[in-house]
Amino acid sequence: MSTPACADDLQIAGLVSLSTCDWPGKLVATVFLQGCPLACTYCHNPELLDPRTPGTVTWQQVRELLAKRHGLLDGVVFSGGEPTRQAGLAAAMREVKELGFGVGMHTAGPYPKRFAEVLPLCDWVGLDIKAPEHLYGAVTGVQSAAAKAFACLRVALDSPVDLQVRTTVDPMIMSDEDVAGLTGILSDLGVDEHVIQTVRSEGARPEYAERLAAHLA
Repeated sequence: MSTPACADDLQIAGLVSLSTCDWPGKLVATVFLQGCPLACTYCHNPELLDPRTPGTVTWQQVRELLAKRHGLLDGVVFSGGEPTRQAGLAAAMREVKELGFGVGMHTAGPYPKRFAEVLPLCDWVGLDIKAPEHLYGAVTGVQSAAAKAFACLRVALDSPVDLQVRTTVDPMIMSDEDVAGLTGILSDLGVDEHVIQTVRSEGARPEYAERLAAHLA
């Protein structure tokens, strides 16, 4: 039998000890997990994509931070990269809850099975729905990601978790009509909170930043 994955197995690329913007209305620590199967045009953390890159922060460092922050932090947000890529995520979330903190997660929903596994451990989820289904490949490089993301959305909508759906708009791919159409689809599915995010060039690949600047000029 294989040994179950544990929190110490996580490849952690970064740790922000205090964030006011990663979980609306909460003061949190944010854990950035390495590796993502998508290649979004506007990605502002491209260094987090490669799953072969080892972590630079240990889970023990997260434990030590949380031990000092009781009464100061509301919770921990697992971000990335793509947190649901890593098998130790559920164990880490359980540990955070046992320590008395809330659990939040940022995800693009590329792994529906693990999403369903960890969703009951979450108090809040920020789910990225990248585009209307027919444009998913253009935005993410992976057309099949659309079906997986929408599958995760339906699971989340059937759960009691506090859900925010976000779409970052690449203006070189999505028109205002595309955005309005996606908002309508999400509303029909039962989404109450759909946040439209403006793409930014800071942290993006230089070639993308150049194309965006030319497009917006």
